[in-house]
Amino acid sequence: IGSGMMRYVMKSKQVMSPDELVAAARAAGVKLVACSMSMDVMGIKKEELIDDIEIGGVGAYLGAAEQARVNLFI
Repeated sequence: IGSGMMRYVMKSKQVMSPDELVAAARAAGVKLVACSMSMDVMGIKKEELIDDIEIGGVGAYLGAAEQARVNLFI
């Protein structure tokens, strides 16, 4: 129910769909990295992720963030 409601609100507010947002981010050169610890806690396997998602831990994130012009941690 939650994801359906989010898609409805996003569409009614004319926000791009999650698929469109990912495509736009990739086109802009964004690197998508899933947190390995969060995946473990939530029981998510690599096979469940969308294609070309990297997996990294906190150390990898901090190392990359230090070199990046912009980064976002959610």
